[in-house]
Amino acid sequence: MASLLDIRRRIRAVKSTQQITKAMKAISASRLRKAQDAMMGARPFASQMARVLGGLARQVDTSVHPLLTQRGPDAPERPTLVIVVSADKGLCGGFNTNIVKRAAEVITDAGRAGVSLGLVGKKGREFFGKRGFDVRFELVNIFANLKYAHAQAIAREAVTAFTEGEVDSVHVIYNEFKNVLQQQVVVNQVLPIQPLVVGEMGDAARERLPDYLYEPDPTQIFASLIPRHVEVQFYRALLESAAAEHAARLTAMEAATKNATEMIDDLTLYMNKVRQAKITGEIIEIVSGAEAI
Repeated sequence: MASLLDIRRRIRAVKSTQQITKAMKAISASRLRKAQDAMMGARPFASQMARVLGGLARQVDTSVHPLLTQRGPDAPERPTLVIVVSADKGLCGGFNTNIVKRAAEVITDAGRAGVSLGLVGKKGREFFGKRGFDVRFELVNIFANLKYAHAQAIAREAVTAFTEGEVDSVHVIYNEFKNVLQQQVVVNQVLPIQPLVVGEMGDAARERLPDYLYEPDPTQIFASLIPRHVEVQFYRALLESAAAEHAARLTAMEAATKNATEMIDDLTLYMNKVRQAKITGEIIEIVSGAEAI
């Protein structure tokens, strides 16, 4: 049976841990609001831009811009660039585990051509960097001060790899923010830009598809619009991941704080039982000694 001193030390240690989890929960809650506002501000623009570019890709000749070009059936098979967006820190539940698991599935399904990885966040780098994968670039310690320039840097690497024929396509894997309790892992193809699939739309939506007029001409418009579209999609992925990370950490720290409270209650009850047993034993010894005298 543990001594009272050991139990008291254990209770103090758990209380110290509980104070840390409470503080981390409060920090995540405050940062979540800011990250959620930034994410909600970027999401409509990114979604509408993807829809517009998908409609354009359906209507125009894909040779008008290299980022619209799909690989032909007779072309040699090349790797896929997979950009994995993980967190720089842990203690956020299954946030990083889910990302790594989904990325491993994508790598397995890539076939003989394989993949080239772009790793955003320390946790993804720690997992894939030690396992011999082809890593094209790494980007860590950005979520403490996330900027649009970070998305531009990722977009430059992706566009360069695609236009130079080093990869067939570019995919990004990230956690999409649903709500505080739920995050969904998303695999999104960024390049080449996929045409809007009319067959998957309703009749009313097909009737509303616009017929675009180009001024000055499609080449000049696409030269400016498509690179911006790629940057926006990566920026949205970073913002979604940042908000989802804070939400996951908030939930994890709330659960840890609750578990610490239950553990303190159990240890306190156990300590009282031990103390009562010790007091009872001492009384029996005193009584027994008095009777012997």
